[in-house]
Amino acid sequence: TVAPDKNLIAVADPYAAFGKLLTVFYPVDHGPAGISPDAFIEEGAFVSPEATVMPRAFIGRGARVEKGAVIYPGVFIGRDASVGEDSVLYANVSVYARSIIGRRVILHSGVVIGGDGFGFSAPGSRNQKIPQVGIVQIDDDVELGANTTVDRATLGKTWIQRNVKIDNLVQVAHNVVIGENSAIAAQTGISGSTKIGKSVIIGGQVGIVGHITIGDSVMIGASSGIHKSIPAGMVGGGTPFLPFREWLKVETSKAKLPEIRVKMEKLMRRVEELEAVIHKNTEGEP
Repeated sequence: TVAPDKNLIAVADPYAAFGKLLTVFYPVDHGPAGISPDAFIEEGAFVSPEATVMPRAFIGRGARVEKGAVIYPGVFIGRDASVGEDSVLYANVSVYARSIIGRRVILHSGVVIGGDGFGFSAPGSRNQKIPQVGIVQIDDDVELGANTTVDRATLGKTWIQRNVKIDNLVQVAHNVVIGENSAIAAQTGISGSTKIGKSVIIGGQVGIVGHITIGDSVMIGASSGIHKSIPAGMVGGGTPFLPFREWLKVETSKAKLPEIRVKMEKLMRRVEELEAVIHKNTEGEP
């Protein structure tokens, strides 16, 4: 860049540097630490005096809120749940009983952690509910967008590992594991017991069936349907999932379908005409 009249700072990642500058010029202000007298805290809960708990928040018996945590109005923290240091739970977040929230976690408004997994025997007939008695564990530095839901495990835990970033309106079902540093865009749904590896990138509106494994460093394009396991390192998309170059060929072919249809109709008419000529020319032959 030529800019003789300006001072420039060269950085390896301009976008990341831009983000750091924004935190300096526009710091987040959660207000002073302290527990509002209008918060409802059950006997037996622990709330650090260095935490911030705003009016109308509820913290159940046996729950823990560590120092530096910020709990906005309308947040529900169930019994025996825990919220780690410096985590932020924005308005109307629900953390069900026994859920574990790590340090520096950000949960945006409407997030639900630890609701029952979707487990029923004889679905479509008796629909008998299977109790969901596991937990959810959210590791350090995770961020979940508004109205994202993470269901508790049937047994064991649903596990969102360190530094995972999830967009708004994502559904994470019971017993799912999402590996560290993965990123998932809005309106994606992950069915029960699926394991997602480390550093996976998933586009918006992706549907993933249950009981499969997606390997480390996989990239999945938006609006894909994933019906079977994907080995590590693959990049692609579509329904069914295809490697990137094959997916591009399929999508390119789809765009040409109207043109292909017209050509096929012309060919069919030509074939019919030729058949009629052949039939006429062969009439009367033994």
